[in-house]
Amino acid sequence: MILLIQYTLIFASVLILVALGGCVSEHSGVINLGLEGIMVIGALGGALAMKYMPSTTGAFAMILVTVVMAIAAGVIYSSLLAVACINLKADQTIVGTALNMLGVAAATVIVKALNTAANPNDHSSEIIYVQQKKAFLVNIGSFEFNWFMLIAVIALIVIAVMLYKTRFGLRLMACGEHPQAAASVGINVFKMRWAGVLISGALGGLGGLVYITAGVSQWKFENGVAGFGFLALAVMIFGQWKPKHIAWAAVLFGLFRALGNVYSGFDFLDALNIPSGIYNMMPYLVSLIVLAFTSKHSRAPKAEGIPYEKGQR
Repeated sequence: MILLIQYTLIFASVLILVALGGCVSEHSGVINLGLEGIMVIGALGGALAMKYMPSTTGAFAMILVTVVMAIAAGVIYSSLLAVACINLKADQTIVGTALNMLGVAAATVIVKALNTAANPNDHSSEIIYVQQKKAFLVNIGSFEFNWFMLIAVIALIVIAVMLYKTRFGLRLMACGEHPQAAASVGINVFKMRWAGVLISGALGGLGGLVYITAGVSQWKFENGVAGFGFLALAVMIFGQWKPKHIAWAAVLFGLFRALGNVYSGFDFLDALNIPSGIYNMMPYLVSLIVLAFTSKHSRAPKAEGIPYEKGQR
C-alpha cells in the first residue's frame, strides 16, 4: 500500500506540472498540444545535466541545476510553438502535433550522437543517472519521498495565486477570453500569449524530468513519455482549467497509472489474473470514459485556438 501511495503521488506530480502548463497556455489563448514533445525535451535537458554532473555533487546543487536545465529546455522548445502560432498564426493543432513528433526524434538523435561520441560502440538512446537520482529522494521509514512532490505542490499554489490574484494572471486570462477587449485597454496580447506558452514550456519540461526519474535510473529516449502529455491534457479538461480541480484529477489519474507499477503486490489483484498490460492501459481508458461523460459540460477559454488579429472586432 505504501508503494502504491508513493507511485500515485509521483505520477500525480507529473500530471499536475504538465496539466498546469497546458492550463496557463490555454488561458492565454494558445492550445498547447505539444506538451508530449516538450516533456521529452525537458527530460533530455535534465537527464543530460545529471549525466555530466559529478555523482559527488551536493544534493541541493544537483536538484537546482537539473531542474533549471529541464525548465530551460522546455522553454526553448516551447518557443517554437509560440513563434509558429502567435507570430505566424499557424494552426495550433498541427504545430503541436509536429512538436510531439519532432521532440522524440530529436532527443533520440541527440542522445545517440552523444553516446557514440563517448563510445563508438554505443549507439543507444539511453542515459543512465543511477547515483545522481539519489539526490531527489529522501527515505522516511519505508516511504520514499521525492522532492518533486513538494515542487509540484509549490507550482500548484504559485499558478493558482498567479492566475486569480495577480494583475499578470488576470490579464493573461483576459487574452484567452476576449483578446480584442484586452487590447482595447492597453494589454499586449502577443506578449501575454508568449508568456503563457513559455510558462507552459517550463512546467512541461519539468514534468518530463519528473516522469523519467519517477521509477527508474535510466531512460531510453526513443520511448518518449508514453502519452503522459496527452494524459495531462485530459487531466486539464477534467479539471475544468482550474488549478484546484486539476490537482484532484491528477491524483485520480495518477492512482490508476500507479496500479500498473504495483499491481503484483496486491493479492486480490493477482487473483484476478488480469494481464499487466491492462493495468498500464487503465489511466488512458479512464481518461476516455471520464472525458466522454464530462466534456459536454466543459468550458474552455473562449478564444483558445483562435489567432489574434490586431484591429479585429
